Amino acid sequence: MPARCEGNPLAGFSLVPRIADVLVWSKPVQRRAGATGQGRGCAMAKLGSNLGSNAGPTYGLFRRLWLTRFSQPARERPLYRHVLKTPPTRIIELGVGTLGRTERLLGLLRSVSPAVERSYVGLDRFEGRLPVDPPGVTLKQAHQRLHGLAKVQLVPGNIDTSLSKLCNHLGAFDLVLIAADNDPRYLERCWFFIQRITTPRTAIFAESQSGSGGVWASIPKARVDELAAKTVLKRAA
Repeated sequence: MPARCEGNPLAGFSLVPRIADVLVWSKPVQRRAGATGQGRGCAMAKLGSNLGSNAGPTYGLFRRLWLTRFSQPARERPLYRHVLKTPPTRIIELGVGTLGRTERLLGLLRSVSPAVERSYVGLDRFEGRLPVDPPGVTLKQAHQRLHGLAKVQLVPGNIDTSLSKLCNHLGAFDLVLIAADNDPRYLERCWFFIQRITTPRTAIFAESQSGSGGVWASIPKARVDELAAKTVLKRAA
């Protein structure tokens, strides 16, 4: 009779691949015979840098996994998970900041359905930022970096003034993003106009102030209507 194996023959071996290994496997690598591959840490660094570039590779399955589960800042991951689940075609963003979030989001959407034409409207102060404002990009830089990712319309100025001029011409959006670095005074005057560019099917995400961790949270349409009504009453008073 054959000898019986004692103990666990798989002891010391892991059946679950590490995320770094999975990400390396997802990228085809051409090697010469006998050549050594690049380290996993280098592969992860290259992957992270490519995720924000409109000239970067297509977001494959594992790159999407990285973006929605492991990317930084972690507070933005719910946005990426949402657009993968319900891809929007019309997006408006109040406050674009340093533009990294916008690039990753539009690049992710383009990889999901490259044939779909998407519209993006970005409202920001751009060159009009004050010294006390958070860092950002210029209008020219924003155009250069977003070119090719969507049909882009960038509007410089305070968000309340811009929305008041454009809301009658913009139409309804599928996704509204409201950054935390907007001046609360201007944002308070925006809710009446945000109400006019949203529908019950619009997804509205607002970032909390950085003091509480900067979490992105969904805002129900009913809450937008309530804030818009308060704005009207305040003006009437």
